[in-house]
Amino acid sequence: MATVTFDKVTRTYPGVESPAVDGLDIQIEDGEFLVLVGPSGCGKSTSLRMLAGLEEVNEGRILLADDDITHMPPKDRDVAMVFQNYALYPHMSVAGNMGFALKMAGLPKAEIQTRVEEAAKLLDLTEYLERKPKALSGGQRQRVAMGRAIVRQPQVFLMDEPLSNLDAKLRVQTRTQIAALQRRLGITTVYVTHDQIEAMTMGDRVAVLKDGVLQQCDSPRTMYERPENVFVAGFIGSPAMNLMTVPVVDGGIRFGDVTHPIAREHLAKARDEVMLGVRPEDLELSESGLSLQIDLVEELGADAFVYGRPPGAEVDAAPFVVRVNGQQPPRKGETVHFQPTSDHVHVFDLETGERLG
Repeated sequence: MATVTFDKVTRTYPGVESPAVDGLDIQIEDGEFLVLVGPSGCGKSTSLRMLAGLEEVNEGRILLADDDITHMPPKDRDVAMVFQNYALYPHMSVAGNMGFALKMAGLPKAEIQTRVEEAAKLLDLTEYLERKPKALSGGQRQRVAMGRAIVRQPQVFLMDEPLSNLDAKLRVQTRTQIAALQRRLGITTVYVTHDQIEAMTMGDRVAVLKDGVLQQCDSPRTMYERPENVFVAGFIGSPAMNLMTVPVVDGGIRFGDVTHPIAREHLAKARDEVMLGVRPEDLELSESGLSLQIDLVEELGADAFVYGRPPGAEVDAAPFVVRVNGQQPPRKGETVHFQPTSDHVHVFDLETGERLG
């Protein structure tokens, strides 16, 4: 069983007070595709490199199946890593690059050739086996890097932002290929990205990190529908969830000029104000509610996104975003009202940022 366990793992770099990764506690199941996501500096790549043996673990332990690999040399860990910059040898052919690790391990030439040809077939690289990396596109080079990992037949794939050097269209195409390939092979995969759309579309589960601390680890759907705190709520989703401070009143919260009902138990720990979160698709045009002056309209065909400012909003505050019918969107400069659709609001503690109810 190729399970991976981060057991309260901490990494603190010399001369730095705050840990890069602080008490990371995650159990990754056999064959699971787990995505580590978060802003730059959140500790996601450090976590991956500790699993690969490229970074020291200061506290806690890392298990591969039942084996403690915390301090095991990288070459003795049954993992294969795909890097952001491909790390291909320019003087070698595609076949040479893919089979290099096997050659160093002393495998017979016939077995190396068989494994390379099988991986090339999986990745649609058969016709490129004799080419050098410079004759390949970015997407093809990335597939070669994938092939080099596949031929090793590891227990775990590690991928560190493997698509960041590709253009937008190729990135979408390649992430689909990687996700489909992983499901076919059934190999446990830990994938690092800063792109939350990549995380949501590829992972069986998504782990969100901030400042080295795990914020939430859940399925993409659960993460989207029930974020555990304000950070996750604002990070997951595109466009981002709208967040605003609102007063608590009898029966719920005050949203513009109306009272939006919130179950009493959700507000039991609330004080005078809470942080309200509502996604752009969970607002609808209304005769009353939150007043928005429309600053920008993005027409996308069937849908449109309107961006506006509530009364009293600060100049540098993030705009409020609403998804509306693309056939009849409000016009720029117009003032309109919106209300949340029932049961589609999120309430967070104003001080801790934690979800209420």
